Amino acid sequence: MSLSSPPLPVGPGPGTPRPAKVVCPESRVPAAPRDEGIVAGLRRRLIEFAADLRSPDEAVTWGLLAVLTVLLLYSYWPSLVTLPSTWSNPQYQHGWIVPALTVGLLLWWRQPVAAVSTSARATGLTLLAASFVIRLVFAYFRVKTFDMYTFVPALAAVFLLVGGWSMARWAWIPIGLLIFMYPLPEGHQRYVTGPLQTFNTIVATFLLQTLGFDAIRDGNLIRLSEEHVMNVVDACAGLKMLTIFVWLAAVVIAVAGLEWWENLLIAVSAIPIAILANTLRITTAGMLYGVSPEWAENFHDSTPAAVLMMGTAIGLMVLEMRVLSFVILKDEFSPTLVAPRATAPPATTDDGRKAGFPLIPDAGRPADTAGKLA
Repeated sequence: MSLSSPPLPVGPGPGTPRPAKVVCPESRVPAAPRDEGIVAGLRRRLIEFAADLRSPDEAVTWGLLAVLTVLLLYSYWPSLVTLPSTWSNPQYQHGWIVPALTVGLLLWWRQPVAAVSTSARATGLTLLAASFVIRLVFAYFRVKTFDMYTFVPALAAVFLLVGGWSMARWAWIPIGLLIFMYPLPEGHQRYVTGPLQTFNTIVATFLLQTLGFDAIRDGNLIRLSEEHVMNVVDACAGLKMLTIFVWLAAVVIAVAGLEWWENLLIAVSAIPIAILANTLRITTAGMLYGVSPEWAENFHDSTPAAVLMMGTAIGLMVLEMRVLSFVILKDEFSPTLVAPRATAPPATTDDGRKAGFPLIPDAGRPADTAGKLA
């Protein structure tokens, strides 16, 4: 009889800790902190961007994009240098923020470069050529403002030409917001200002009469008494409030990550809400005429009046979305007559959120390495 050693146990014995899984360093994806602020987020993305530039593909793509963007800026420089004088106009004071916001969003939403298809190259080149042709036509007829507008599609064409469809998907919204740094054409300003003056005068007079004030409309004048007459001039038309609030509504639609119906509601109601907020300023100034004409004139162009208009506009927008949130049922609350089939649970990211297009895409995370933890 031969003696044999007992068989070795398979697996760890009772009480023996299991060895930790080995994770490949290249596949580890750091998660962003939940409480990360804007400054810390921008700093982290700058560090990730600098790390990605060590890749030859990233360096060549962003280098070519930088060169073409500088050439485009040089081409449009005669019109771009006139923008600071436009932004000194109170109606377009938000113009200073628009380029900075665009750069910030491009950095925040940046994604690693991907292969560029032939269709993307052809579409980008066609869009760039069309932008230059349209620009030449407007320059020939000396239409200065529309000539400046062509910078936005030209810049979008450069991003599409260099980075392809993948870059265009996350870059087109920040680039599109650049249209708000330009003024309205002078002729269109006159067409907008006149109807706004008349409408604001009619509504303000009606509100003052409803509140018990002796107000009579005479053209664009509101006669509060024989001595006090309030003139709704061009500056009172509300074009400043209209341009700023429409830009603010576009920013909210771009970055808030709301439902489609909420975005549609913001887009449709932005102009009426801005006009209504400006009418409230005129009505308040008319009410102050009963106390002191000097108070009314000082209030009209004061900071409290601006805060009142913007606060009212934002409050009305939030209120209408809150009201509709109780009226419109979302998918998870909609009744079903047939039991749904069993489906796999939705994929989640490393921080537990449902997978999908994020509100602010995580910069520097390659799509083919996300979630590859061994």
